[in-house]
Amino acid sequence: MYHEELQRPRYGSIVDDERLSAEEMDERRRQNIAYEYLCHLEEAKRWMEVCLAEELPPTTELEEGLRNGVYLAKLAKFFAPKMVSEKKIYDVEQTRYKRSGLHFRHTDNTVQWLRAMESIGLPKIFYPETTDVYDRKNIPKMIYCIHALSLYLFKLGIAPQIQDLLGKVDFTEEEISNMRKELEKYGIQMPAFSKIGGILASELSVDEAALHAAVIAINEAIEKGVADQTLTTLRNPNAMLMNVDEDLAQEYQKELLEAKRRKEENARLKNGSISEEERDVYEELLTQAEIQGNINKINIHIALVQVNEAIDRQDEVALMAGLNRPALSLSGVLQQNSSWYLAQLCDCKEQRIQLAGVPILLNKSEIQKEVSVANEEAEALKLKLVAVDHINTAIRNCDANKTLVALMKPEAQLPVVHPFAAAVYQTELFNLQQQNAVTYLAHDELSVAVEMLSAVVLLNQALGSKDTLAIKSHLRNPSVGFNNLEDENFQRYADTLLSIKSEASSQGQDYLSWNDVQNCIDMVNMQIQEENDRIVAVSYINEAIDQGNPGKTLETLLLPTVKLHDVNPTNARHYQDVLHDAKVEKCKESHDESAVLWLDEIQKGINDANSNIEKAANLALGTSMVNKCLEKHDSQPVLDILQSPKFGLRVVPECAETYYKNLLEAKSLKTKEDSSEGPWLKLLMKNRYDYYYNVETGESTFVPPEGFIPKTSWLTSEEIQTIVGQVTADYNREQLWFANENLILQLQALARGFLVRKSYEERKGFLQKQEPSVIKIQASWKGYKQRKSYTDRLRVLQGNVAAIVKIQSWVKMWLARKAYKKRLQYFKDHNEEIVKIQAFLRANKARDDYRTLIGAENPPLNVLRKFAYLLDQSDLDFQEELEVTRLREEVVTKIRSNQQLEKDLNLMDIKIGLLVKNRISLQDVVLHSKKLNKKSKNQVEEMVTGDKQGIKGLSKERRKQLEAYQHLFYLLQTNPMYLAKLIFQMPQNKSTKFMDTVIFTLYNYASNQREEYLLLKLFKTALEEEINSKVDQIQDIVTGNPTVIKMVVSFNRGARGQNTLRQLLAPVVKEIMDDKSLLINTSPVEVYKAWVNQLEMQTGEASKLPYDVTTEQYVCFIQVFPLFSFFICSVCSYGMRYIAKVLKNSLHEKFPDATEDELLKIVGNLLYYRYMNPAIVAPDGFDIIDMTAGGQIHSDQRRNLGCVAKVLQHAASNKLFEGESAHLSSMNTYLSQTYQKFRNFFQTACDVPEPEEKFNIDEYSDMVTLSKPVIYISIEEIINTHSLLLEHQDAIAPEQNDLLNELLEGLGPVPDVESFLGEGAVDPNDPNKENTLNQLAKTEISLSLTSKYELQEGEDQDLKGLMIKTKRLVVDVIRTQPGDTLLEILETPASAQQESEHLKVVEKRAILDSKTPEKMKHSQSMLEDGQLPIEQKKRKIQRNLRTLEQAGLVSSANKYQEIINEIAKDIRNQRRYRHHRKAELVKLQQTLSALQSKTAFYEDQVNYYNTYIKTCLDNLTRKNSRRSIKLDGKVEEKGSKKLKQTSLKYTAARLHEKGVILEIEDLQTNQFKNVMFDITPGEEMGDFEIKAKFLGVQMEKVELHFQDLLQMQYEGVAVMKMFDKAKVNVNLLIFLLNKKFYGK
Repeated sequence: MYHEELQRPRYGSIVDDERLSAEEMDERRRQNIAYEYLCHLEEAKRWMEVCLAEELPPTTELEEGLRNGVYLAKLAKFFAPKMVSEKKIYDVEQTRYKRSGLHFRHTDNTVQWLRAMESIGLPKIFYPETTDVYDRKNIPKMIYCIHALSLYLFKLGIAPQIQDLLGKVDFTEEEISNMRKELEKYGIQMPAFSKIGGILASELSVDEAALHAAVIAINEAIEKGVADQTLTTLRNPNAMLMNVDEDLAQEYQKELLEAKRRKEENARLKNGSISEEERDVYEELLTQAEIQGNINKINIHIALVQVNEAIDRQDEVALMAGLNRPALSLSGVLQQNSSWYLAQLCDCKEQRIQLAGVPILLNKSEIQKEVSVANEEAEALKLKLVAVDHINTAIRNCDANKTLVALMKPEAQLPVVHPFAAAVYQTELFNLQQQNAVTYLAHDELSVAVEMLSAVVLLNQALGSKDTLAIKSHLRNPSVGFNNLEDENFQRYADTLLSIKSEASSQGQDYLSWNDVQNCIDMVNMQIQEENDRIVAVSYINEAIDQGNPGKTLETLLLPTVKLHDVNPTNARHYQDVLHDAKVEKCKESHDESAVLWLDEIQKGINDANSNIEKAANLALGTSMVNKCLEKHDSQPVLDILQSPKFGLRVVPECAETYYKNLLEAKSLKTKEDSSEGPWLKLLMKNRYDYYYNVETGESTFVPPEGFIPKTSWLTSEEIQTIVGQVTADYNREQLWFANENLILQLQALARGFLVRKSYEERKGFLQKQEPSVIKIQASWKGYKQRKSYTDRLRVLQGNVAAIVKIQSWVKMWLARKAYKKRLQYFKDHNEEIVKIQAFLRANKARDDYRTLIGAENPPLNVLRKFAYLLDQSDLDFQEELEVTRLREEVVTKIRSNQQLEKDLNLMDIKIGLLVKNRISLQDVVLHSKKLNKKSKNQVEEMVTGDKQGIKGLSKERRKQLEAYQHLFYLLQTNPMYLAKLIFQMPQNKSTKFMDTVIFTLYNYASNQREEYLLLKLFKTALEEEINSKVDQIQDIVTGNPTVIKMVVSFNRGARGQNTLRQLLAPVVKEIMDDKSLLINTSPVEVYKAWVNQLEMQTGEASKLPYDVTTEQYVCFIQVFPLFSFFICSVCSYGMRYIAKVLKNSLHEKFPDATEDELLKIVGNLLYYRYMNPAIVAPDGFDIIDMTAGGQIHSDQRRNLGCVAKVLQHAASNKLFEGESAHLSSMNTYLSQTYQKFRNFFQTACDVPEPEEKFNIDEYSDMVTLSKPVIYISIEEIINTHSLLLEHQDAIAPEQNDLLNELLEGLGPVPDVESFLGEGAVDPNDPNKENTLNQLAKTEISLSLTSKYELQEGEDQDLKGLMIKTKRLVVDVIRTQPGDTLLEILETPASAQQESEHLKVVEKRAILDSKTPEKMKHSQSMLEDGQLPIEQKKRKIQRNLRTLEQAGLVSSANKYQEIINEIAKDIRNQRRYRHHRKAELVKLQQTLSALQSKTAFYEDQVNYYNTYIKTCLDNLTRKNSRRSIKLDGKVEEKGSKKLKQTSLKYTAARLHEKGVILEIEDLQTNQFKNVMFDITPGEEMGDFEIKAKFLGVQMEKVELHFQDLLQMQYEGVAVMKMFDKAKVNVNLLIFLLNKKFYGK
């Protein structure tokens, strides 16, 4: 064939050179489809890159790259910028996507793309779903849509045409194979990309046939090549082409012909692999969209050429004509902005030409951009001028706020304005405006002024905050315009401005103006200039000093720039000397020959020189005056002259004559050697400078005068000062001696003492040298004297022996009495301190002993003896024990009464709920209410405070039987195996009731630690028994209904574990219920059924909708995406956690191959599904939330909680939503995450200690407790338990010698209530005897449980009991008789005093036992042992110890230390027990308070129901008092007692028409007319008898209770069976009965 000769298309690397088999051809076909799809991907990629002007991911990664929708949203921004802005695109830079992958908000991008396509009119047939993109469910559909969008945009002239790359691009075989696998995974049919043009045309056309014909005609005309004919066909209205220009016919012809040739070429490449049937006519013909796109392309090109030529010619008119051409479809072209357009476009084109280097044409987008820019600039100028007018007006009106608003408008285009300085702007701008000739500020003036003012305002703000850096920054700001700024002076500027600002603020000026700042800058510059000038002057002074010229130095000192003070020209010489010396001294100190004097040093030198001259002048004058007075021999003025400050001497007035005398003598010694002496006095100042003074003329100088001749006959100043100083010193010394006479005497004494000590030391040294000789002489002399004295004394004593003894006794007695009284008084004075010390020592000793008792492995006997008293029971112990017993009794009875009351109230709640819908069951409600009232007022009260008198409440002859029951129940309580086996011997319905009543009662609802421990042991034993005997597969625990699991959950959700459950769930449940806007329903079928029920009840007609639908049928109507939040708390009761641990371990032991996940799922089924889940669904039923009387949870709240529970149930079991729940599959990720949290929770829950460790209970606990365990149980429960034990005795206790068998044998047969109570308990003639017995059977009695097998005297079989008795005897003995070891005490006879003390202990114990309640008394054998004398007790102890030693419990080798250790352990346990008892008291009080609150709530509900029922009865009475119409139409008189029982008769056909009968099995519809139904009301309200007759023959009848119908409706049952054949619509049957019998 011809086609075989054509060249085969080469798609990528797929080469088809040989003949292929069918399988290979199919494989090749799939490869070709994948290659074609890759080509379409490449086409879409290149087209989008052109539109977006950015690079997209490679073709093979394009699908994944488009899933986040970012590129799609950018494409939407390209063709619909008004719909999509860049701000609306989520993760536009794809940073979040690259970091953590897809986010649900990425779907917003895809949605924006779809909306943008909708806004431009692309037909929706091309749109993909959001999930097709985001979840990658149908990516080809998205690529198909992009191709359709490209063609549509090309038609509109918005985007270029997409390329056809089929056969023009190459892909590797691996890439093609990978794409084929991806497409096969989609499992969808590939869209027909080649038919997009035809589909687009058919979607947009009104008349498809006419459009098709017009397009064919255009294609034919294009083929002919005649432009006019082509133009004619293009203008055909049926072609629906727009913007066809007659002048462009040739261009249209040329462009369309080229497009058609390209399409034909592409079609030839494709048709080689496509059959004739699959080909499309538009594969070779141009479609309407392609024709329109090419027309738009030509129109746009011509328009662009016209616009660019106008720009080149600077022709404004031609430019506007080109811009207004429809082909460009430019937006916002305004005639008044033509000059702006021309200028803007010219600038743009010049820039483009400069960049490109060749002439170019501006494209449409560039022109549109520049037009928009020009419009914005023109509009901005217009707004700016208006804003300037407003600003000038506001400034002229002197309104600072309006001025500020006008300045801040963005249209004004002014620099930044600061609102806090509104007054500054107003003031300064107003002044500037007034200075303007036309009182109007132009924009340029405003801009400069505002910029400057803003800078000044910020400068003031920086000055206010004293921010130096900011001040410098604002000063440097060029916009502020300050002059004469020097960079090195900025710190001075800032400091000076701060001081000026501070001064101005203190004067009330808050703002420094620009002029103020500029003046400050000028002032600082001037100061700095002056400082520089002074520095120069100082350098001149130093140079003059170095030259040594006083005249030049004086000249520099007098320079005005240096500003020195007090410079006297006459002192120039001295200035030179002083300054020169100062400079030399500074050079020495600094070791720097170039050091110079600073300004302050120069000023100091001048001041020092002036001071020197002044002092020298005063001294010279004083010297002259003194000499003149001496010459005149006038002594009076001398003292005054010396005291004057001129001399600076310390002169004593008392020495005035001495001064004068000595001075006169000194002067007289100075003779006039030369009669021609001069008038000059020479003084030496500071030992350095000479000063000359002329006594005749008063002239002074530092320079030696010419012809200097000193006045030698006068005293010099130094001589006068020396003489006066010497006189004053002599006088002061004399006065000092007089004033310190005592000190002088002491000094003399010390001197004499020194001399004596010196002589003594010399003598001592001599004696030390002669020490042996001296010692011998002294010893001889002392021995002689001592012997002589001893001999004399001995003679005297021998002569007065009697008197001496008497004196000695008196003296010793007196000394002892004195010492005693002194010590006693000391103790009395320090009594408090002694007591504290004793207490401290005793406490330390006691603490050490107690640490030894509890910490030592073998505590000593003497330590144990100190703490033996702790084993005694005080009155407080008895009181607390009685209080615990009483509270435990009240708690148990309260629990039982509340449970019964709750059951009755629940039943009442249901009945009233049914009554609300129909009035049929009012009598039943009233009857139940009477029972409830009676129980709430009488029975419940009796249960709380009634005859719980224990054994004493029954007849005397039955007490022995009850004691046997006490032994029985003690055995059942402490040996859990019996009850565990009994539970599994009974049927499940019977065992459940047995557990709820007898078992929980037997353990007092775990009201204390002992009973909780025993109950947990029962649960453990029963659970292990059930798993071993009844669980064959691990899933049986989940799929079945294990009895023990049910029992555990029931108990822990009761009063004991309710508080824990409430703490765990109350917060999250309350949060869901409080959210009124939350409506969740994950079951569409439930919504559907509720709707159908409501519709039928309202209309009375059968719904035409089916009654049973599947989720798939209805899921299209319901879309639920709830958000759940769950907080898993690790708080859970110990009991539940321990049973979870037992369950996990038991299952692991039986199924060792089970994985950890499987075991944890079973634990989760227990902890969540069975324990928590029901409380979430019905929080009101489990006391999770507080409800008021009459209050109830709204149905929406109930549904919300149910949905939350459903999701959490799936999460706890790691069960994903599939199948019927597939509409919730979006939550599967959440379920998997939450399961991990649950898994950790379940693992933690199983990590608990064993009960023995938790409760500190062992086998001796019952032996040492103060009170006996007591239970509160009814007679009926005792009898039932006895009966069950006998019934299953063989299975429970198969061994003949079992203790249970012995106890049951002793009890005998099961008694009835009357025989149990005894004769006379009930009157045999009482007509209500049965009711009385039933009532008495519910009477509760208290049983004090004891073991029948306690050890009797002389018996030694029970070693544990023997150990306990021995310990008690040992404690009695060691308390009265001390000793180091027990063996020593037992072997040492007791003294009389110890016997007496022991007797007192025994008597005291007897008195205490007499006061002990019967329940708390110990066994008789123990009481008798306690009364024995101490020696008998010792002998009994020794016998017991020998028995225990033979059993290996104690050893005489270590002196029976084992029994001492056991007693120490008892003391420790006794202390713990007291602590536990106090804690239990508090816990019981809290529990009782909660139970009382619950009882009060139930009583409120009872009152509420009573009020409601009373209202119903009142309404019923009022209705019955009226005249009513019977069903037969006759009037019934008032007061009629009962309606006549009228029956209704309907054929099955009639009921079928009404929709009541749906079908009858084995009976055709046409036979329904032969079936008659007779509906007759019964004797009781709400009862109906329905009879069925076939052809008049009665077939069957059935009793129907209306309450059963309501219950079925309540449970959602829509269809029921009657007579086991007829299917009846429950809703319509209720409607029929209501209408016919109750007028509803």
